[in-house]
Parts: sequence; C-alpha cells; structure tokens
Amino acid sequence: MTPLDTAHAAMLADPEDDAARLRYYRSLADAELFLLLSDEAEGTTVSPRVFPLEDGPVVLAFDTEERMVDFTGVAVPYAALPGRVIVAQLAGQGMGIGLNLGTPDSVWLMGSHAVDWLAAVLGQTPAETRGRPIAIHTPGALEPELAEALEVAVSGAGGLAAAAVLVRAAWQDGGQGLLLAWLGARSSAEPALARALAEALAFSGLDQAAVDMVFLPDTDPVARQILALGRSIPLPPPPAAPPEPQPPSAPGMNPDRPPRLK
Repeated sequence: MTPLDTAHAAMLADPEDDAARLRYYRSLADAELFLLLSDEAEGTTVSPRVFPLEDGPVVLAFDTEERMVDFTGVAVPYAALPGRVIVAQLAGQGMGIGLNLGTPDSVWLMGSHAVDWLAAVLGQTPAETRGRPIAIHTPGALEPELAEALEVAVSGAGGLAAAAVLVRAAWQDGGQGLLLAWLGARSSAEPALARALAEALAFSGLDQAAVDMVFLPDTDPVARQILALGRSIPLPPPPAAPPEPQPPSAPGMNPDRPPRLK
C-alpha cells in the first residue's frame, strides 16, 4: 500500500466525504509519479505519451515504477516527476491523467476539469497586507480539520523558521481571528511558507481566510507575547546535509529547472 493507495481507499469508502477526496488530491500532488513519455527526455523537456479516450485525451502516470512496468510490459521512456509538477504543466490543455492503470485497487481517471482545479489550488497566491496585531489571546480549541491543516502547513518548514505559533489576534480595523505567527523565518522562505498554509487550508476544505499569517523576528516584543500565550506547532528537524554530488536527476526533479511538456 502506497500513501496514494491509502488515500484512494478512504475516498472510495465514502464518495460523499469531501475531506477524504481532498486528502487524495493532496497525496497526489505530493507523490512522485512515473509519467509515460512518447520519446526519451531531451534535457528538461519531456513529451508525455497522450492516449485519446472518449472523454478526452489523457496521459498515464503511476506511483511506483513496478506498476508502470507491469502495465506496459516493455521498457518505455518515462520521467519521474512530482504530481504537482505534472498537474501544473497540463493545466489548461484539456488533458486528463490516468493514474495507476492496471492496478484495480488504485486506478483513478482524473478528468481535465480536475487537473485544472488542482493546478489552481496549488498555484494560489495568498493575499498580502501589512499590519501588526494590537492584541494577542490564546487560540482556544481547534477543529480537527484545522489542527491537521496546520500540521501539514508546517511539515516542510524544518530549518526555515525558529518557531510556528498559533494565537487569536485583534487588528486595528476591529477584526479578529486566528493568526499563525512564523518567528525568526528566513526572508527567502516567507513566500513558500505562505503558500504552504494556503494550500493546506484549501485541501482541508477550509477557507483561506480561516487563518491569517505574520512573520516576525523572534526578538520582537510581540513575538515574546505570542510565545507566552500561543500554541506552538512543532516544526520538523532541519533537513540533513546534502549528499555528495550525484549524476543529473531525472527530468523535472530539480525544482529550479521544472520540465517543459511538449
């Protein structure tokens, strides 16, 4: 059972459960997928093999190399890519994705409308405003969906900030609500941390406005108040030191050089 299998089974167990369906698409975005190609990759350019179906053209992807080999039966060109990269490159092309064909308990046909929707969720940019809270309070009890979303939002933040703390805040305009405070975050990491929260909220079914976000130096007086009253969300440990240089990775696995799909 892969993580995508587990999410797939939960989704099919209750087709009316929107949360389970959203968790499946979150798992798909985070998974490494093996995408069938029509030709060998040329540098960072890959050409997916397109299969015409009654409901529209699709590309085929598998969440393990073994499943791909079992389906094709022969050696074929492929690229190992994060699901989010494949979705982003296919968005707006009227293209769907056939996932894990040949694996009855995991097969899923994702229509072009679902590809476009997922690309929009993954590509959203949080609204940015400038301001400081005028009062800080304890956050109170959290809904399970929100608690899970916050854990997901900070799951990739190891080494990027000193702390992540949730409080309830009041603002100068009279508004108030939950606030996730990143303390001592690297300035270069702020856009990625903001997108991570927006994405986690979207996949939990919650509105992006359910939680505001602020970045503060960990020496700021407000930061000290936040630490005293807030709920700290444990950050993962920093990633290990990079390994010795290896041969070039498969197309698309370098985030600084995403693939171009022809």
